[in-house]
Amino acid sequence: MEKKTKEELEQEIQEKVDRERSRRDRAAAEVGEKPNVYREIFDWIAVIVIAVLISFMLHTFVIVNATVPTSSMENTIMAGDRVIGSRLYYRRHEPQRGDIIMFDYPDDPRILYIKRVIGLPGEHVEITGGTVYINGEPLDEPYLDVVTEGEWGPYDVPEGHYFMMGDNRNDSADSRYWQHPYLSRDGIVGKAVLKYWRGFERFK
Repeated sequence: MEKKTKEELEQEIQEKVDRERSRRDRAAAEVGEKPNVYREIFDWIAVIVIAVLISFMLHTFVIVNATVPTSSMENTIMAGDRVIGSRLYYRRHEPQRGDIIMFDYPDDPRILYIKRVIGLPGEHVEITGGTVYINGEPLDEPYLDVVTEGEWGPYDVPEGHYFMMGDNRNDSADSRYWQHPYLSRDGIVGKAVLKYWRGFERFK
């Protein structure tokens, strides 16, 4: 067997040391990477959970978001428009005539409706000759593009309730047709604030 020189032996030892150091470095790197991966996964899960919770809280207590499926509010709100309402508004204000309100349908509270306030609590409402009369006085409705057909009423709105109508008067299932014709204050979900599907538009 050929004898190795001192330099060759030193080189061989150094190579073994280098290989061992390299293995240790790789092992340490692998051990260090695992917590980082887990931490990153945890961070993403935390972000998603927080986002879902915020969305849930907003939708439950602050805003109401709905798609209008029919033409009953045209031309103010078109079929297919998406509408955002404020759940908080009527905690500080009383509904006013002309407000566009999102509410639980009185005949089936599982369904969300959107109509305009026409008659206030205690008022007498009649529709005749294409005009709405409140306590015998004609109502000015600049938001209408159609003439209301037919004779309707009289309606005496109970206290704590509202008489609701759609802007597309001749194609709107509203208080004139409901089994329970008046919307109770408790059934109001929120005030419609804006529509945002085909461009943004705030409701006056």
